[in-house]
Amino acid sequence: MTGDSGGENRIVYGSGSPGLVSTEGRTIIADAVVAKIAGIATREISGVYDVGGGTARAVGALRDRIPGARVNHAQGVAVEVGEKQAAIDIGIVAEYGVALHELAAGIRRNVIDAVERMTGLEVTEVDITVFDVMLFEDGEAVDVDKPRVQ
Repeated sequence: MTGDSGGENRIVYGSGSPGLVSTEGRTIIADAVVAKIAGIATREISGVYDVGGGTARAVGALRDRIPGARVNHAQGVAVEVGEKQAAIDIGIVAEYGVALHELAAGIRRNVIDAVERMTGLEVTEVDITVFDVMLFEDGEAVDVDKPRVQ
């Protein structure tokens, strides 16, 4: 059963999900929780510079400048959650020099492990989009997509 509470989608898991429904009650996991778990698991992988595309990263950079603001761990992550399964889309910025196919495989393994372990959902797929590659010169990140002339 799917419900909408306060603008956030929530899923109530049926009897097919062990541990989420018992004689004492049901466990409800919001989509935002799955997205947050996936975002944190993505950031744990070495070679991930940032999570999200251009707009999400720009909003995140503005948020970082506000004193006391918290990091949005779900930034750059979209999820589709059903009664027993979840599909996850993640956008990343990689560090230059990292083998992107190996980075994607590492992210995929970590995200699947974290989401399945913490929620009991089966993760059917994790699609990863590499939006950019960051180059480091003199200890600072340099955007390799920066225009040559201004």
